[in-house]
Amino acid sequence: MLQLPVTQLLPELCEALAESRRAVVAAPPGSGKTTLIPLHLLQQPWLAGKKILMLEPRRLATRAAARRMAQLLSERVGERVGYQVRFEREVSSRTRIEVVTEGILTRRLQQDPELKDVGLIIFDEFHERSLHADLALALSLDVMDSLREDLRLLVMSATLDTEAVADLLGGAPVLVGDGRSFPVTLRYLERADEADISHSLAKGVLRALAETSGDVLAFLPGSGEIRRAEAILKQQLPPDVALFPLYGELSRADQDAALSPSLKGLRVVLATAIAETSLTIEGIQVVVDSGWARRPQFDPNSGLSRLQTLRVSAASADQRAGRAGRLGPGICFRLWTPAEQARLMPFQAPELLEADLAPLVLELALWGVSDPAALSWLDSPPAGAYAQARDLLQRLDALDDQGHITTVGRRMAGLGLHPRLAHLLLNAPGQETLALDLAALLNERDLLKRRQGEPLSIDIEERIQRLRAWRESGRDSGGEGVLERSVCQQIERSVKQWRRLLKPVALEEGGCNLTVGGLLSLAFPDRIAQGRPGTDGYYRLVSGRAVRLPEGDPLSRHEYLVIAALDAGRREGRAYLAAPISLDEIRSTQARHIERHDSVSWDPAVQAVVAQAATTLGRVSLFTQPLSRFDMEEARRAMIVGIRQMGLSALPWSEDLNQWRQRVASLGGWLGQSAWPDLSDQTLLDTLETWLAPWLAGITRKDHLKKLELGVILSALLSWEQHQQLDQLAPAFLTMPSGSRRPLLYQTDAPPVLAVKLQELFGLQQTPTVCNGKVSVILHLLSPAQRPIQVTQDLAGFWARTYDEVRRELKGRYPKHYWPEDPFTAVATSRVRPVKKS
Repeated sequence: MLQLPVTQLLPELCEALAESRRAVVAAPPGSGKTTLIPLHLLQQPWLAGKKILMLEPRRLATRAAARRMAQLLSERVGERVGYQVRFEREVSSRTRIEVVTEGILTRRLQQDPELKDVGLIIFDEFHERSLHADLALALSLDVMDSLREDLRLLVMSATLDTEAVADLLGGAPVLVGDGRSFPVTLRYLERADEADISHSLAKGVLRALAETSGDVLAFLPGSGEIRRAEAILKQQLPPDVALFPLYGELSRADQDAALSPSLKGLRVVLATAIAETSLTIEGIQVVVDSGWARRPQFDPNSGLSRLQTLRVSAASADQRAGRAGRLGPGICFRLWTPAEQARLMPFQAPELLEADLAPLVLELALWGVSDPAALSWLDSPPAGAYAQARDLLQRLDALDDQGHITTVGRRMAGLGLHPRLAHLLLNAPGQETLALDLAALLNERDLLKRRQGEPLSIDIEERIQRLRAWRESGRDSGGEGVLERSVCQQIERSVKQWRRLLKPVALEEGGCNLTVGGLLSLAFPDRIAQGRPGTDGYYRLVSGRAVRLPEGDPLSRHEYLVIAALDAGRREGRAYLAAPISLDEIRSTQARHIERHDSVSWDPAVQAVVAQAATTLGRVSLFTQPLSRFDMEEARRAMIVGIRQMGLSALPWSEDLNQWRQRVASLGGWLGQSAWPDLSDQTLLDTLETWLAPWLAGITRKDHLKKLELGVILSALLSWEQHQQLDQLAPAFLTMPSGSRRPLLYQTDAPPVLAVKLQELFGLQQTPTVCNGKVSVILHLLSPAQRPIQVTQDLAGFWARTYDEVRRELKGRYPKHYWPEDPFTAVATSRVRPVKKS
């Protein structure tokens, strides 16, 4: 014990805790801090016979730390040194050092805020910054400041921003120790490996075995990659090399086998990030690091967590490499290039900044805190994720509108489960067995493993049936995928533990008879989803988020699902576990959150105003029904919306009315727009509420618009004087010298056009005008066949310069018509020849 480097810090640490009550220790792996510091501090007088609680971030490390300390005391675990993790507790009345996972400390603080029998709390491996570690530290500091002046606190880590932690602890002393490690040679890839993670790792392990002679510890992101790499290596490893997986879901016996040295030959341990720190794995001299880790990331925009496979941080890579230098000089094969190494993030972001905060918000509410700013944090909880969690807890009836914990919330917190699962168990009287199976199944990894190349349904009901068949017979009843016995065994342990937890808790009164989907909606009210019409396997959550089912999954035939497990995705989510739910069950379980919205709106599909009552759950419309009575003013406003969407062409325009509007527009241009109303398309659309809405009573469809007397409506926009001026200054017709009346064609930004046969203008000396002679019309001079022969605004010039040539041409073409030599004195006619007066 005295040979371990941390022993040099012990005197200074004892003094710091005696005087300051708080301290920070930074010492690398292998220094002995996890085992020697608690044992040494046990003898300090200020402990006064109280316990030491030491927190570890992982269950495997918790058991290993307790076992090692008990060995150093030549005792069994459960005597002076014990531990407690989920479903396991080995302590006795003699226990003075209790190693626990962080969630256990949170439960104790909530039940006994003073921690009367505890004199020191140690946060080990705090650099991992789990959500529970940050929460437990914030609560512990609150206890020390308000309830327990004699309580002491020690934060320990291998890699840590010690200054920030020391500041959080009120300027606590920082002690930095040396490690007992040997140099580790780092080997990188010359170029990036294009293979998937499992195949790349398998190649790395085979290379390590070929080039070195020690036991190998290989890091992969998750259990799935471990199983795939294990399958590859089993076919290629020599028979004298033992292969062991190591991850959190394994049984205790399998984990112990991976931690113990092999009795003969070499061994390869395929591990997740749980082997980075705390654990001592005997005999390791070589590390093969894939460079990847799997972490949940919470998206406050969708309210969903997404498991992502991410590059490790530089600090984590160093921790992994250090595993090769515990016994002597080692080698670490990094399966990435030096250029990729330079791009690694220095440290991994704390879980608090990326995780689902619902459990944390419920714990804070139980503590009496609705605003996290009331406590001290190394990093404050993100506002967006905090608000999402609070909304969920209110939907689960755990918090009231002010964010205070309710009676239901207290019962949920007492179970120590995720709030979703707690709400499920507390609200399923008469169906506790099914609810327990569901909760346990959701709390573990999937009990079905996909067979290569075969589909695997996401139906939770099928998994419940397979679980129960295994429970009765010990065998798989058959079907898609392979039933994993280890997961079934863990589910059984969870069910038994939670059944004991439920006994003292008062359940909601009354019975229920819900399907699997109905029960799931109690835990996942925000994951109720409705199939999108015209799509196959696409659904919309109550939040509005799109979710896709695996192609061809049988559940896609159901209109409503509860999707309990999904990946948020960037554009759409992907469902992994779901169950159908009926509309009646949605009404039953979500009654408090279902809303009715009466609406009167324009429906472009039928081109009519639709009045209906819509019953909705969030963004999901459960059903609609027409309204027999509705506000006609709302209908008027909806009709205006429809006309804007369709455009002014939906109104009953005539050519004469268009010309009337153009005459008004022309006068506005000639005399100044301010004197005349603007009747342009855009202005009319913008002001529908002013000029058209009063005339829309009883009009609710596009077809009804035909009834409008649009001319009368628009005429009302002009005063009596303007009407007189309009007829005088911009007449619709002009009388020709022939005596006939010919229409004027008004146009935008141009004089009006008068189309008239040439003979009707004989004797007219000047071009006709409008607007009191200010605007000369554009003459379209026509032949007897009504074909244009000249366009001019200078009639006198035409008579003088062009008429003779036109006369000769037309006289030859129309010899019977009247073609006088002098148009200035000739008699105008609308006939072939002038009528002689008797």
